[in-house]
Order: sequence, then structure tokens, then C-alpha cells
Amino acid sequence: MEEPPSAVRVPRAGRQNHPKLARVGAVVAMALGLGACGSSTAAPTSGQPMPSSSAPTPFALPAFYTVPSTLPQQPGALIKDTPVTVTTEHINASAYLVMYTSQDEQDKVVAVTGVLYVPRAPPPAGGFPVVAWAHGTNGMGDPCTPSLDPGTAVPSLASVNDILDHGWEFASTDYQGEGTPPGLLASLVGNVAAWDTIDLVRAAQQIPAARASTTYVVWGHSEGGQAAMFAWELGPAYAPELHLAGAVAGAPPSQFATLLPGLEGGSNLFFVIMIVAGVNEAYGDAQAPLSSVLTEKGMDLLPILREDCLNAIQLAVNRYPASALLSHDPMSVPQWAALLLANDPGQFTSGSNVPLLIIQGADDDLVPVTTTQQLATHLCGIGEEVQRWLYPGEGHAEVITPSTPDMVQWIADRFAGTAFPDSMQPSGLPGVIDQDCQTPGGFTSS
Repeated sequence: MEEPPSAVRVPRAGRQNHPKLARVGAVVAMALGLGACGSSTAAPTSGQPMPSSSAPTPFALPAFYTVPSTLPQQPGALIKDTPVTVTTEHINASAYLVMYTSQDEQDKVVAVTGVLYVPRAPPPAGGFPVVAWAHGTNGMGDPCTPSLDPGTAVPSLASVNDILDHGWEFASTDYQGEGTPPGLLASLVGNVAAWDTIDLVRAAQQIPAARASTTYVVWGHSEGGQAAMFAWELGPAYAPELHLAGAVAGAPPSQFATLLPGLEGGSNLFFVIMIVAGVNEAYGDAQAPLSSVLTEKGMDLLPILREDCLNAIQLAVNRYPASALLSHDPMSVPQWAALLLANDPGQFTSGSNVPLLIIQGADDDLVPVTTTQQLATHLCGIGEEVQRWLYPGEGHAEVITPSTPDMVQWIADRFAGTAFPDSMQPSGLPGVIDQDCQTPGGFTSS
């Protein structure tokens, strides 16, 4: 850590003390698709054409991303870190590129990368509280690695600076698979995304210059909202040495049996190809055989997932009708349906008794408002407490801007230990609907 700033330049624009979840984590088809469209920032594509052969073209990552041949054998261990020069203007922080360990669904310790933004001000007693960001879908391969560009490592410059100005660190994981070849990102496998998010907070404890507190809040939107839901559920048991003070899930997809069919039509077909590839990446051919859901043409399109990002994937896939790429609807294949439903936050049978806030735009056309109503009602029914803010006139990603100041105040209250449900009234827009489990009529009035 005492080495001089690295040449890496960020361009502009042990499973101890935690049980393995019984749920078989799976990529939720609609969550990936919904998260991708709704991501607040879109990763730039590599600009390379899809090759005619099935062999992927390696993406040239900077030297820092080279994974050592031997890894520490416990999740959350720091592998290496280096200061990075942030050329994006107006990020009021020191930045560190971080490689650390997490775990995959095969119980294997793996390397993950991310970025840690540290306020330049002196830390409070106990260190800087940490806001752990779980990003939305931007692709699945190394060209899409968020830590290569602060524009994709943060939801927006305004939101991250608001967090930094409050004296909190901002930790942004890439998720395993982006930035750590040769694997793909296991898109929306809830357990994996949650582990990756939490383990970066663990790794921050081992960076002296970070001066990180053990207290943290998880925030994610869309695909990241699903990651935040899983981090909320498993965080206290997974990392008992940390204190999870709260979780914010922006537009988290749920009720997957209802949502999935719509993805196979029109402009959302490419999400389905990403989904099945991600499920296969996480669970392998035995649990998630591609041959049971993809045609030969569908299989032929898979190399682009390693080579390019969201826009290029959409263009390559959406030239074909679903019937040309899918041999079966994944929800009609029992083993695939089981995986998908197992990753639905609406299937949780227990929570964590940690404060949870769900944020959504009332005009969200990707994650239907009724699904978060059903999710919140379900969580209340299993004895959890949750707040839900619905912003009138806002869409799926557009809600981030007006809701951020309200959310930051909510996070400040969690770090301060304020009683929950929070009595603050969201004021980012007139007429925000503010609900909790004690709201008359529950979550059905919106």
C-alpha cells in the first residue's frame, strides 16, 4: 500500500461462520434482462466484431488484473491493491483498485476485482462507514469490467460524491467474471453477487489507507437490487465480523414466473441468452445444461458474451426470433425453472431483521410496480420489516437521481442507529409514496 500510484489509469467517461444457503442460486432470467436495461450507466462496447469461429478473442486487461496462481483460501482476503489515478473530474476521493477473494457456487475460492473510493478527510473514530454498491447489468465479460472506468463503477458522479461528502467510503465490486478471466459473470446468481459485494467490504478492512469501518450498508439497483436483496438476507451470517446496518434495493426484480415469459419476445430476447449462459457458468452442465434450452444457432452466439458488452450483444442476438435460438422456454424445463425460482427474492422464507428499503419509479416499465408490492407484502408476511418508496413519474433507471438524496439520509439514519421504520419523509419529488409493513392496507394501495 505504500507504493507510489500505479500506472493503472482509470479512464474518463473461508466460508467460516456462515452456512451455505440451501437455495440453489440461479440467474434469474428477467432480473438480468431488467437489470441490464435499467442500469444507470452502460458500459462501452469493445467495438470488435464477433469472430466467425467459436473461440473467444481475449480482452487485454491491464496487468493488475492478472490473477495469481495461488490464492488465500478464505473469502474476503485481500490479494492486492494499488492507488489509481482517476481522470474523471469531480470525484472527491482517493481511489484504489482492489483484487480480493470471494467464492462461487461450486464452493471454490475465486478472485474478484473492484474499486474502493476513500474520502480525503480524516476518518471518524472507528473508521469510515462503507456503502457497498452492487451494479446493474452491463454485460458478462472482461470488456465490461466496471473498475476500468469510474463511469461504470459508480451509479453517478453526483451520488457517489454525496456519499463521500458524508464521510463514507464507496466500494464497487465488478462481480466475479468481469475483470477475472476466463469465466463469465454469473449474471444475477443472487448468492454469488451478494458474496462478491460483501467480500469487498471485508477486503477493505485489510487496506491500511482505507481506514474502513466494519459497519456497512449495501445499495444496488436493478440487477444490483437483486444482489442487495441477497446480501440483506445472508449478510449477518456470512460475515458476522461486520455489521450490516441496512440495505437499499432499487427496483429489485422478483416474481420471476410472472416476468420471464415477456423477455422472450421483442427487444428483450438477448437477455435470455445472457441468462442461460450465466446459469451455466455458475452451476455447470450437470445442473444447467445449455443443450436443454438453446438451439445450435443460440449456442453459436455465445462467444460474443466474452468479447463485447450490452449494446453489441443486443444487436447480435436480436436479429433472430426466439424460435431460432431457444429450443425450450427455460421455465418449461423443470431443472431450469427450479434454478430460476430459487433466485427469486420473493421466495425468501426468512430475512435478516436488518432494515431494508425498496426504491422504485412508479412508471418503471421494466420491473412492474406490482412485483415489488408483492415482494414487500411477502417480506412483511414472514415477519420482516421493510420500507418502500415509490417515486411518481419516474422510470426504471431515472428514479436514481431524485431518490438519491432521500436514500442518503436514510443511510445516515442507519449508520446513526435511528429507529426503524424510519420516520423521515422522502422529498426528492412531490407525492412520493412511503410505505412500511404498518401502512394501512399494506403495500397494495399503490
